[in-house]
Amino acid sequence: MPRYSRLAMASALALIVSASEGDGQAADSSRSRPIPYPATRSDEYERALRNGTRTATGAPGSEYWQQWADYTLRARIDTDEKRLYGSVSILYRNKSPDALAALYINLIQNVHAEGAPRNRPQEVTGGIDLERVSVADQVLVPLTGDGPGYRVEATVLQILPPKPIAPGDSVAIEIDWSFKIPSQGVSNRMGWEDDLFFLAYWYPQMAVYNDVVGWHTDWFMAGSEFYAGFGSYDLTVEVPEDWMVMGTGRLTNAEEVLEERIVDRVRKAERSDEVVHVITAEDLEDGVTARASDGWLSWRFVSDSVRDVAFSITRASLWDAVRTPVGDRDGDGALDYARIDAIYKENAPKWKQAALYGRHSIEFLSEYTGIPYPWPHMSAVEAGFRGGGMEYPMMTLIGDYNEQTDSALYYVTAHELAHMWVPMIVSTDERRHSWMDEGTTTFNENQARKDFFPGLNHDIFDQIGYLQMAHSGHEGEMMRWSDHHYVPPAFSVASYAKPATVLAALRGVLGEETFLEAYRAYLSAWAYKHPYPWDMFQMFEEVAGRDLDWFWRSWYYETWKLDQAVAAVESTAGGTRIVIEDRGLVPMPVRLRIRFANGDVRREEIPVETWLNGATRAEVTVPGGHEVVGVEIDPEFFFPDADRSNNNWVR
Repeated sequence: MPRYSRLAMASALALIVSASEGDGQAADSSRSRPIPYPATRSDEYERALRNGTRTATGAPGSEYWQQWADYTLRARIDTDEKRLYGSVSILYRNKSPDALAALYINLIQNVHAEGAPRNRPQEVTGGIDLERVSVADQVLVPLTGDGPGYRVEATVLQILPPKPIAPGDSVAIEIDWSFKIPSQGVSNRMGWEDDLFFLAYWYPQMAVYNDVVGWHTDWFMAGSEFYAGFGSYDLTVEVPEDWMVMGTGRLTNAEEVLEERIVDRVRKAERSDEVVHVITAEDLEDGVTARASDGWLSWRFVSDSVRDVAFSITRASLWDAVRTPVGDRDGDGALDYARIDAIYKENAPKWKQAALYGRHSIEFLSEYTGIPYPWPHMSAVEAGFRGGGMEYPMMTLIGDYNEQTDSALYYVTAHELAHMWVPMIVSTDERRHSWMDEGTTTFNENQARKDFFPGLNHDIFDQIGYLQMAHSGHEGEMMRWSDHHYVPPAFSVASYAKPATVLAALRGVLGEETFLEAYRAYLSAWAYKHPYPWDMFQMFEEVAGRDLDWFWRSWYYETWKLDQAVAAVESTAGGTRIVIEDRGLVPMPVRLRIRFANGDVRREEIPVETWLNGATRAEVTVPGGHEVVGVEIDPEFFFPDADRSNNNWVR
């Protein structure tokens, strides 16, 4: 999902150095403080631990299982009517130990139905028109009593099959449907404009049935995002000739649908370290697709181990492409590559650099996460109706960014492409724990930005954004279910800025090497699986060899603030006495930089255990010798201190 708007730097910096009234009251030895209690796990998760599907180390258990679906999809786009006609055959494989008496399928387009429950205004188009629902070769009708049959509630289709699906068995589901394509659909995550359509959340998709919760039947209400299982997809898109299609998966019939010169350029780009202009303005005048006797072309894409498919169709976009190295993804010792696509219109000039932005993002993130980008292409599509960006496997939809800077286009590109790792590979539940997806992705984006624009602390901007919400009094806990924040900014900060900031703070606690080892171990262990928050927490503790419950409880479950202060610096007979007060509620280690008159610098640390034992004040004594002229807490800005005006003492 797109990043929230960047804060104005001047006002944000003013905020970070001055706490709100009452935030920074002085501490004293008699003041009590809450001691963080354990990061409690849900009853459902505890059951999964007992069942052996999850482990106390954060890794999947020996009994771990997840469902699988094979989709054969067909979509026909009537570009004049702005309507999609679709059919799907789903082979749903029950890999669970449970017999399934009901099946649940997401119909996300129903967020546009009249009267649909939603927490953001949406264009009303009527939602999905179901034309046929068949299960196990039996055509079903809407339920009026007991099954078999089906019913639709908001964005969820419930099916009662002719008989329960036994463990290890599978069932065939067929659905025909159509819907009017909204111009800015699913909260501006798909839609159309002149000469371009981007189709996402357009087909009936199996809801997740997992080892912790069972069926996930939460309605989509236009705010928090999506949770999907893995499967294989065979997708055919029928469009009028002259419309070029790009979609999730490998295009299997390029020679049948594209002009030969265009196919040649695509193949060249897949071997080129320089950007290849696959479709130019001149090509658009001459035509880029093949001809068809009936005026329609069928584009076929196949993909495996993905959690969704999306596609774009355009007859007015340029196409740049280049390859990028991703590492050794198949273990044969050779460097592998992916094709990077930028598909954009001439009136979006900043996009001339988009292929290079995508190349850097995928190459960097493949190395940083330790997971080579696994798919054949990564395609960014520009659309004027889109304000920020939105992610899908191998595809992203991004606005033209004409009114923003070149660096802003890099930022959103890095963010949306970082989503290829979370949630497209590490498939988290965005409907309930959006911070696992957006916060991790925001953190990854910031690391890519540091590499592309070196010399700046790109983590600091999210730290500033989080602190503004923390001071507002409207902050919501990160562990609060995503659709249940009181105000939209609380959702945004709890999903993006704060979790990214907290991951950077955890890196500050553990050190770069240990943090990266634990981070990569978590991503690797849960690649193509479904982690929960406690899996991540436990994996970090396992690798770091430390109990971090105090960290998880303070930052993820609460809205406490961190406020460490230099309370006094006094000369004594034995040296210099430095008094540090912990005026907030979040316990963190205190990193001190002490400067002397002769230019020397000394580092000291007050361990977090000091505060975990209930103290609010601690002292550091520096032996006599050279005069102390400066004391600063956390000079690297690792930790999001709510009031930095008391972090620095200068003689």
